This record gives sequence, C-alpha cells and structure tokens, in this order.
Amino acid sequence: MTETQHVPAGRLGDPAHTLGTDPRADPRMVAVFGALGALDHPAPAPLTAQASREELLAFVDAAEEGFEGLFTALGQDWAPVDGVTREHRTITGAGGHEIGLHIHRPEGGTGPLPVIYQVHGGGMVMLQTEGPLYTHWRDELAAAGTVVVGVEYRNGGGVRGPHPFPAGLEDCAAGLQWVHAHLAELGGTHLTVTGDSGGGNLALALAIKARREGWGEVIAGVYAQCPYILGTWDKPPAELHSLWENDKYWLDRALFPLLATVYDPEGAHVDDPTCWPLRARTPDLTGLPPHIISTSELDPLRDEGLAYHRMLLAAGVPSVGKINLGLCHVGELLFREAMPDVYAEAVRDVTGFAKSLA
Repeated sequence: MTETQHVPAGRLGDPAHTLGTDPRADPRMVAVFGALGALDHPAPAPLTAQASREELLAFVDAAEEGFEGLFTALGQDWAPVDGVTREHRTITGAGGHEIGLHIHRPEGGTGPLPVIYQVHGGGMVMLQTEGPLYTHWRDELAAAGTVVVGVEYRNGGGVRGPHPFPAGLEDCAAGLQWVHAHLAELGGTHLTVTGDSGGGNLALALAIKARREGWGEVIAGVYAQCPYILGTWDKPPAELHSLWENDKYWLDRALFPLLATVYDPEGAHVDDPTCWPLRARTPDLTGLPPHIISTSELDPLRDEGLAYHRMLLAAGVPSVGKINLGLCHVGELLFREAMPDVYAEAVRDVTGFAKSLA
C-alpha cells in the first residue's frame, strides 16, 4: 500500500487557489458566485488599521453598500415565505435612542412557542436587520414554529453608525431584556439567542454579559454561526489555520482588523470578552447555557469559532461544534434557491435547538 502524501488544504496547499478552484467548494455555491463574478480574490483592502477614523468609516460605508448589494442580488429570486406575520416595535434605549424590534410569528401557531432572538451580522459595524437576507431568514425560522425577534442595534459604522463598542451590545441587551419581560404577550416560552458573523460575536457576548451582570437566566441557549470573535488579526495564533488556509475566499483576512478598529477604536477593549469573546477565560464561561457553534469549512473565521467551542467545553458548558462542508462564510444563509437542502437544514438546526431547550 502506497502511503498517501498529505497536502495542506486550501491556500496553504496552493496559494493560487480561489473559492472557485478549491476542490472542497460546493459546486452549487461556485456556480452562484461565478455568475455574480465573485469567485476571484477580492481586491486588496485600500487601507490598514492605522488609517484615520474618517478613512475607516468611509471604507465601511462603501463595504456596507457592496455587501447589501450582493445580498439583494442573491435573494432577488427567493420565493416569499407564506404563513408568517410581521410586526415592528420600537423601544427606548438607555440613552433615549430608539431600538427597533422586528417580530415574526407563524400564522395560526398554537403557543406558547420558543422565541428566537436574532442578531444580524456585519462585523458589528454595518448591515441592517430589515435587509432582505435577514428578513427572509426570520420568516423561515418563524414558519418552522417559533416566534422570532430581530434587533436593530446601533452599528460601529455605516448607515446606523458610528457607534463603537459597547453601543451595539447594549442595544442588543436592552432588546433581549424587553423581549424576556414580554414573553407572555409575545406568546413565548423561553429565549434562544442566535446571530451570524458579527451577530455571532454579539450573541456570544450577550451570554457573557448577562452572566456577569446577574441576569443570565434570561438566555436558555446560544446558537452562533461563523462568529467573528478574535479581536486582533495582526499576530493571530498559529493554530487558527483557517485564517491562512481560506484567506481571500470571498472574505479577505485584511478586512478583519479594519472592522475591528471601527468597532473597538485603538483596541481599547481587546481583552474584554464582551467585546471579543475569544478573549474569555474559564470564569467568564462557567455556568453559561448550552451553545451551538456552527462554522463553515471554507471560512477564514472557521477556526476561531471552533476554538471558542473547545473553550466552552473546557469550562463545563454544553456545546456542539459544527463545520458545514464546502461552504464559505455564512454560506448556509446565502444560497436559499441554489442549495435548498443546506438552507433547510440550517433552519431545522436553529429552530430544533430552540425547541429542545423548553
């Protein structure tokens, strides 16, 4: 028997690899991104984290416009979800500002039902809850038999900025506490927090913050998708192989420190786990509710999510770690029509987890 030579994956094995040529990539994803011209390596970031704040905020403005445009293009042919009602409520934050809550319910659902508190992605500095990608996602979760509340928090930059840490987290916490206080009115039983990418950061940070402040019982569980949680990428830990292996697969690693600097100027909170959850230590995590940490095989952020899952286990927290094979960053949310089985599995997993916590 001839011994098979091990070849490192992705760009570690071949620096010329793109998302379109990596043999691990799901061909359905490749076809969609190919049609949109999004398979080649993204253009290098025009700035470094040492740029002025004005330059960084302008960069985020442009990036937000680009991502929203891509998400609109991806979702333009998605069929609407039947059997769901939507309601918008506004509450007042501690500073007197408005916090929007987008509530989705299944029509005719017999309750009370689990409540899923959804935090949108965008590196904590861009995107909006009412965007088509997240509106459809909440509709799907509600149609599966849950009440879903999406929180519109202040971003570190973009249209809803600039409000650096801890503004967005404080808004998410205020919204979560409001939902918990109104569970009976909403027809809910208990609260599961979920979020993707930057929303995954905030979902994990909410659990740490709630435990730290003595209201941790509000959260029954946390489901984080592809969380963005390291906090500094200038000298990333060598064991986070995916930062090199999957660099420039839709996301350029150079983007991460720019977003981090907008969210946490000058790294003032780099060691605070409610800002960057991967900085947590065992005392921060002990006693947290059950978690699921879902990652994507071809995501530069994959290994920081897996590292957090292992930290939870070491602290005695029930946690399940997942890798979605063949997918890019938050790929389970992007390809509703091209990969309906993948999308449906993501809906089943999040709603099934929420229901299991009753």
